[in-house]
Amino acid sequence: MAYSTARAVETIEVNGHSYRYSSLKNLPGEAIEHLPFSIRILLENVLRNYDGFSITDDHIQTLTHWSPNPVDKDIPFKPARILMQDFTGVPAVVDMASLRAEYVRHGKNGQKINPAIPVDLVIDHSVQVDYFGTNYSYSKNVELEYERNKERYELLKWAQKGLKNFTVVPPGMGICHQVNLEYLAQGITIRDGWLFPDTLVGTDSHTPMVNGIGVVGWGVGGIEAEAAMLGQPIFFTCPEVIGLKLAGTIPAGCTATDMVLSITKVLREKGVVGKFVEVFGDGLDNLTVTDRATIANMSPEFGCTVTYFPIDNRTLEYMHVTNRSPEQIKIVEEYSKENLLWRTGNEKIAYSSVVEFDLSTLEPTVSGPKRPQDKIPVKELGYKFSELLEKEHNRKYQSPLQRSESAWLADGGSGTEFTFGKTPVEGAAPHEIIAES
Repeated sequence: MAYSTARAVETIEVNGHSYRYSSLKNLPGEAIEHLPFSIRILLENVLRNYDGFSITDDHIQTLTHWSPNPVDKDIPFKPARILMQDFTGVPAVVDMASLRAEYVRHGKNGQKINPAIPVDLVIDHSVQVDYFGTNYSYSKNVELEYERNKERYELLKWAQKGLKNFTVVPPGMGICHQVNLEYLAQGITIRDGWLFPDTLVGTDSHTPMVNGIGVVGWGVGGIEAEAAMLGQPIFFTCPEVIGLKLAGTIPAGCTATDMVLSITKVLREKGVVGKFVEVFGDGLDNLTVTDRATIANMSPEFGCTVTYFPIDNRTLEYMHVTNRSPEQIKIVEEYSKENLLWRTGNEKIAYSSVVEFDLSTLEPTVSGPKRPQDKIPVKELGYKFSELLEKEHNRKYQSPLQRSESAWLADGGSGTEFTFGKTPVEGAAPHEIIAES
């Protein structure tokens, strides 16, 4: 072995308990401090999961010697958990049931077939809104959801009861990425006496939203997710890491939406497809985790695999606000600081390239007309609308006074029948309709 994985194992005392962890500090003679945080997490992953077969010395060497222009080699990744939503997750449950059935047909105990790592399936995509604007809307919509998808829920109820490491979040609890960020993500995982970074793959393209809380995760296809469920590593090409350097603060009157649309434009112009983006700089101190998650959520629109925000004091603040236990928060802080995963702002990381963005230059912005990166400043919206109407739809913009409706209004709007609810209103001018209503 090039590195002794046994020698990399250290212990840490937190909250009166002793835990083992794979220490990045123990890798000899390497400048781990110059590695991007996201690469350090991948390195810890292969170090801890080394088996000499699917994860080998070569993989450890590839990540330990990562350079701004990385070699074109595949590296393995074994996530700590999996996030699914109902559209893409149900087929995986069906496949798991099929594996059990086949195992039983061969005279084996089907109870032995279970996900190797925790799987959370959040039901959100199929939910429809039939009732709104009343105090019973929520309960009626949930009731109809269970009626419409009875067979699906019977399957998921069986999976919840019959499979180990499998949890279902029922409809009405929120979008899967919101639930993941606010409840499921732990920052640092505790399992079998070990501490290690919380990581995941999800069967939804916006899984990287959780990058905003310091968790590495991205969207994959159903087959990759099922492989991870069965304990197999996911392989991908060792990525370039683009540093997104933020400066300044968001001006008054601008929102996180304005920020993310502007960043989308910058990163699309840079070209980050298939790469990692890691955020750093003084401006990062001025962004809450919700702001960071808004940026990370747009990773598919950027084209990158992840948009990673390292763990820092803002992360701990968010964990406190979202009611993580004080013990869990202390574990996140102590482990991250001990294992070189805590952002201080003084790091000297070598990125593949750096994109700079000044938050103070933001201005109110509208998305589109077709893509997020086609953003239009609000101050330009008036004439841009006219230009786009003619260019895209071959129509000339007409002011209200030029439209045929104006002549009808000038004539008092008489001789026309309208129906409001079930009451016809005949021959009344607009001001009379308003007065009578």
